[in-house]
Amino acid sequence: MSEGFGLVVRFTLRDEKAAGEFDDLCARTLEGIKSSEPGTLTYVTHTPEGEPLVRVFYELYADRAAFDEHEAQTHTKHFLAEREQYLSGVEVTFLDAIAGKVAGRQ
Repeated sequence: MSEGFGLVVRFTLRDEKAAGEFDDLCARTLEGIKSSEPGTLTYVTHTPEGEPLVRVFYELYADRAAFDEHEAQTHTKHFLAEREQYLSGVEVTFLDAIAGKVAGRQ
C-alpha cells in the first residue's frame, strides 16, 4: 500500500470545562473538514474508555499532499491556534500506510 498518510493525536485536556470547550472547537473544525477536504479520508475524534479528559484523533489522508492541504486550511489553522488553551498535553504519532483496507479502494 504505497498511498496513505495518517496520524494519531492524543490530547489531554485540563479539566471538564476545557474538555467541553475543546469538543465545541472540534465540532466547528469538523464542519470545515467535511465541506472542503476531499483528500481527508477519515477524521474521527475518540474518547478512550475511562479517560474523560482525553481525546484521541485518528486521521487518514489520501497522501502527504492531502495532509499538507488540510494543514493549510483556515479552519485547521484556527483549531491549531485555539486548542492550546484547553490542553495539558499532546502526543502526535505520524503513520505511513503499508497495508490495509480503505473504504472505496481496492
